[in-house]
Amino acid sequence: MLSDDEKKKLNNRLRRVIGQVEAVGRMIEDEEYCVDILMQLSAATGALNKVGQIVLEQHVKSCVSDAIQGGSAKDRDEKIEELMKVFRKYSE
Repeated sequence: MLSDDEKKKLNNRLRRVIGQVEAVGRMIEDEEYCVDILMQLSAATGALNKVGQIVLEQHVKSCVSDAIQGGSAKDRDEKIEELMKVFRKYSE
């Protein structure tokens, strides 16, 4: 799983995303320019996607790798199918 340092970094990223999303809410309330709102939404979405990429990478390096190296054929198949579901979800 994630080290304490990695968890801290991810939580810091998530706090920034929360701040960005809250800023979007304020921008909407203040009726700011739509393009500015969209740009802020894009930044928040990108930051959240980066968190997902980091978590996915760690999952592949730990859980999936362990299943492929030492698990049964059933474990390997399950982890690969689980991983494929995640890839399909991210590609939507």
